[in-house]
Amino acid sequence: MLDQLKLEDVLFLDIETVPQYATHVEVPEATRTLWERKAGYLKREADETPESLYGRAGIYAEFGKIICISTGFIHGDSFRIKSYFSDDEPKLLKDFGEMLNRHYCKPHHLLCGHNAKEFDFPYIARRMLINGLELPKILKLYGKKPWEVQHLDTMDLWRFGDYKNYTSLNLLTNIFGIPSPKDDLDGSMVGDTYWKERDLPRIVNYCQKDTLAVAQLLLRFMGRPLITPDDVVISE
Repeated sequence: MLDQLKLEDVLFLDIETVPQYATHVEVPEATRTLWERKAGYLKREADETPESLYGRAGIYAEFGKIICISTGFIHGDSFRIKSYFSDDEPKLLKDFGEMLNRHYCKPHHLLCGHNAKEFDFPYIARRMLINGLELPKILKLYGKKPWEVQHLDTMDLWRFGDYKNYTSLNLLTNIFGIPSPKDDLDGSMVGDTYWKERDLPRIVNYCQKDTLAVAQLLLRFMGRPLITPDDVVISE
């Protein structure tokens, strides 16, 4: 498959998500009750509570929200990054969806992320539906055969059919000699960076590094040269 892949057809992406509310006590009562039920399944230690586990709510589309989607594509010798970020999730998703419908609507187009088939792609689709937005064609999977789904996943490619283990992007970039995207933040810090520090630009920068790292990893899988820092163009 990779031998026939045209890199200009691929949109690389990464998302950052946070709990919908800054603290557990701010969650509306009905939703809080449902979170407490969910937290019961997540509890591993005796002293863990729904409140202490609320930082993990951002992992779940029913209790979290998207604050940034960073996209990147290869154009000639450059890698162009465009991020969609906002406190206003419906606007962010609407803008992102319109871009997909304009530029990534053909059968040969592909979306690519790391662990994206299990996280990024379904999370985006679920949040779009929750916000009353129509899914872009490339995210509509209903009735599609596996080979018709226009999604690439670098973790899936690394598995080679082995489904026992999760392999992080950070680990793969390390073993392939790719600059780490986790030199400032990691996923566990995003919630506090957003809700406590109110530093969305820092999160966007982190998300863009992850998107670039996904592209670099795919290039390594294909035996291609890496993208140099001089070749990265970030659009406003």
